[in-house]
Amino acid sequence: MEEEDKKVEVEFDIQKDQVKKEFTGFVGSVKAFLKDLLEIRYDTNKEGTIQQIKDGISMKGHTAWILVFSITIASIGLNANSTAVVIGAMLISPLMGPILGVGMAIGINDIDTLKRSLTNLGVMIGLSLLTSFLFFLIPLFQEATPELLARVRPDVRDVFIALAGGLALIVAVSRPSTQTNTIAGVAIATALMPPLCTAGYGLATGNFGYFFGAMFLFTINTIFIALATFVIVKYLRFPMVKYINSARRKAIARFASIVAFIIFAGSIYSFYNLFKENQFKQIASSFITELKDGGVAILGEDDENVDYLTRTITLPILGSMRPQSEIDGWKVKVQEMGLKEVKLDVQQGDDSEIRQQVEDLRDLYSQNQKIITSRDESIKEKDEKIRLLEQQLSRLSENSIPLYQVGEEAQVLFSALEELSYSDRIRTNFKALDTVRIFQFNWYDSIPRKTVREQDPRLRSWLKTRLQLDTLRVSN
Repeated sequence: MEEEDKKVEVEFDIQKDQVKKEFTGFVGSVKAFLKDLLEIRYDTNKEGTIQQIKDGISMKGHTAWILVFSITIASIGLNANSTAVVIGAMLISPLMGPILGVGMAIGINDIDTLKRSLTNLGVMIGLSLLTSFLFFLIPLFQEATPELLARVRPDVRDVFIALAGGLALIVAVSRPSTQTNTIAGVAIATALMPPLCTAGYGLATGNFGYFFGAMFLFTINTIFIALATFVIVKYLRFPMVKYINSARRKAIARFASIVAFIIFAGSIYSFYNLFKENQFKQIASSFITELKDGGVAILGEDDENVDYLTRTITLPILGSMRPQSEIDGWKVKVQEMGLKEVKLDVQQGDDSEIRQQVEDLRDLYSQNQKIITSRDESIKEKDEKIRLLEQQLSRLSENSIPLYQVGEEAQVLFSALEELSYSDRIRTNFKALDTVRIFQFNWYDSIPRKTVREQDPRLRSWLKTRLQLDTLRVSN
């Protein structure tokens, strides 16, 4: 019995070892598959990528003019609220070059390229702001369109877009064959140009809130694209720039590390702030929605009633006064939802002014409806008159005599005819009205009377047949 138990245990251990080996082999196969699928190091064009990025840093000559034209096109698109025009402008803009240069230079400790990239980045920003500022300085183009307003308040999603776009861009650039579609798509998705145009709009209109909001969005995009470039350059192990002077090499490496740390820390800080703001607004919006679903009439949009900077939720309530106990319950509720140290500003009281405004709006709407109704009736009356006149005109056209054509034909058929005239005569027998068509004609005096007597009955007969009229009269 013991021998059989030992035999079973040995067989079980053998099967367990076999299962482990099979599982280990499966895991190894999956790892090998994923490595082969996702590995990007083996076909990296390091030297070509470095040279391509360096060539795209310069912002002068034709590149500067392309930037000016693309900024102008983007400004027009934002003003015209045309997404297609804005996308076209982003496709032709050379904004990515200096940003990629910053990330790559920090990654390979290239201080000269870093200085050149930062200089050209400053030139690019200044030229873009100046171009958009001059465009929006024209009063005709100072309307705040939805396309412009969409670039004044960044949120946490812009961070993910910039980071993912930057990663995709540097990976595409580092391939032996340039991935043109990817580069174009990243240029559209990261949207570097519209924030600069919006910042120029803010300067031109004196709205510095728009200016700082748009520049904040542009800064986020710039930092995270540069950060993504830095990360990929390090992962792909691009060759570091070597300096003959050991002390200089260490100083440059230290400086690059400090700059990289500042960019990384700034990125984390920006992401954290945007995440907290987005979270605050989502919870506040959910709280306001719950109150509305519970029958509380709150005026205004949720975005207008939520202020993250002062951590205040404003509740302008319409209707009867809410008791303090209910308001205290709201304060407890908003804290339970995760918003600590938030100020709940409940605005209620005498709403007679608001009601009066509502009544005024109703009266205005009623008056407008009356005006529209009266105009519709007037249009209908005019349409009816036009229809009747068209009918009369049609009847007149049907009964009209083509005198000019008839006269030409009569002159050919009756050479002795000197003159032909036509008129309508209305007569009545005191029971009904009747219209008689009367033709009157004169013969040349030089024509013999015999000829006139021959042609006269022929003319009368021809007129009746030609015009197909039974009530036609002919007189000399």
